Formats: sequence, structure tokens, C-alpha cells
Amino acid sequence: MQRRHFVSGLAALAMAHRPALAEDKPVQIIVPFGPGGSGDISARMLAEHLTRKTGRAVVVDNRPGANGIVGVEAVRVAPADGTVLLLATTSTHLANPSLFRKLPYDPERDFRLVGSFGPGSTYILVRPDAPFKSLKDFVDAAKAQPGKFNYGHFNATSKVSAALFAHDAGIEMTAVPYKQVSQAMTELIAGQIDVVFTDTVAGDAFVASGQLRALAVHSDARLKRYPQIPLVTETYPQYNIRGGFLGIAVPAATPLETQQRLNQQINEAVTTDPIRTRLEGFAFSPSKVSLQDLKSFEREERAKWKSYVSIARIEVQ
Repeated sequence: MQRRHFVSGLAALAMAHRPALAEDKPVQIIVPFGPGGSGDISARMLAEHLTRKTGRAVVVDNRPGANGIVGVEAVRVAPADGTVLLLATTSTHLANPSLFRKLPYDPERDFRLVGSFGPGSTYILVRPDAPFKSLKDFVDAAKAQPGKFNYGHFNATSKVSAALFAHDAGIEMTAVPYKQVSQAMTELIAGQIDVVFTDTVAGDAFVASGQLRALAVHSDARLKRYPQIPLVTETYPQYNIRGGFLGIAVPAATPLETQQRLNQQINEAVTTDPIRTRLEGFAFSPSKVSLQDLKSFEREERAKWKSYVSIARIEVQ
């Protein structure tokens, strides 16, 4: 009897000190940019959904720096067991390979996309008291005073979108870098910069509150929420750049079964209310996508962003 109790005690002790299995660990979603941006907002919506649906704690960890590289590197070296996820963006997975000569990671080699929040749209924002009543007014003023106007950028999407528009519209603008979207918005409101190109998720609160005014939006159609805001292509039809991409990626060594499970969970999340309605309100178009669809999308879009960087004549770092 005593021996049985002794063995049971050893088993309990072993269980208490066994290494935690992946199923026992909380899940991290590492966002490679600061709080308040589109990635941060989307990641927190997903974390809340997954926590509620799976019963596991899902937390968001912001790791900003170096155009997303700091956060990406943290996930690249993390355990490939589905417990550390990356909020993948246009910057990290599509544009950075064309903006940096020596990128410490390779999106295609080191990661696998397992989900998407859908293609997004882009606002062109100015102060409410800016003298420009239309996008054409802004361009005319910029042409009259070459080099006077500047734009704030905080990731590849905001930088390349603005630089490509300047090229297409035939104007000169000075790029002013910021670490976080909140810094760029604060400086725009204060009048330190003239314009910011940002995705509609990050810019929505500023438009809704009247702190900033959208001269135009780059989207497939006028926004249902703000039908009075014209499309960029209504004035400049040659401007053709996809809005920001937001998705979820895992280290490439993550087992296929785990990738498939995450893909199913994310597809359910983005196509179910309240996330679906919120994303659509931000002018995103969420839909279910397979792992193969994501792989094809990534390759095609990376090639497009390479051409955008080349056309805009952005200096590679």
C-alpha cells in the first residue's frame, strides 16, 4: 500500500515538473509595430476571439523597431509550435525585401502565412484646416512650390504609397520618418508635416473624430461609411497600389497540422461578427483563404511591391 502511494506521489511530482506542452502555453501575437496602428488593432481583435473560442490565453506583444524587423526576428527564432504568432504586414512580408539590401530574414524561407484580415484601403490625410479642398488642390499647391510639402511615414506601406503617388502626380515631397503611427498623426495634427498616407484601420479614429480630414481614399469603391470621400483614382486613375495587407504568420518549421488549425481558426474569426463587421467598417474585405492561396498571394504581391519601390525611385537601405 505504501509502495503504491509512493509511486503515485512520484507520478504526481513528475507531472508537476514536466515541460509545458504547446497546448498548455499561452499564445503570443507579436506585433512588429507600436500600439494604435492597424496591426495592433487587428491583432487585439483576433486575440480576444481566440481566447474566447479556445479557452487559452492569447496576448498581444508590441515589438516595434526597424520597419518591423525587430518583431519579425523575435518570431523567427521562437518555438515553431503555434504558440508565437507574427502579425505579418505589407512592410514585413511584401515591401521590406525590396527596401533593404541585407534583410536578416527571408519571408518566404522563414515564415508561413496562415491567415489574412483581407485587403485594405488607404487614406490620404491632412489637417481639418488645411487649405486644400480636394486632392487636386493639394497637387496643384505642391507643383507650385516644389519640395515645400512633406509627408510622414512609419512603415513601408505609408512610405511607398506616398512616394508612388508623388511620382504619379508629378510632385516633389520630402519624406519624414517616424517610429510609430501615433507619432506621425500627432505631428500632422500639430502642423509639423503636411500629409500622411495610412491604412483606413489606423486612420479611422482620426477621421471619425474630425481631428484629421481625408482628401481621398484609395480603395476599390467609395467607403459606405464615408461616401463623400472621393477615390484617389477618380482624379489620378494611373495610381494603382494595393492597400495595406495584414495577416498572421508562423515560423516555417511549424507543423502543417498546426498551420491548418490556425488557418481554420483565423478564417472563422475574420468572417464572423463582430470582427467581420469591424473590418468591413475599416474598409477591409475579409474572406476565407487557404494556405495555398496565401502562398500565391504573397509571391505575387511581393513582386508588385518590388516594382512600386523601383517606380517611386526609393533608395534601398
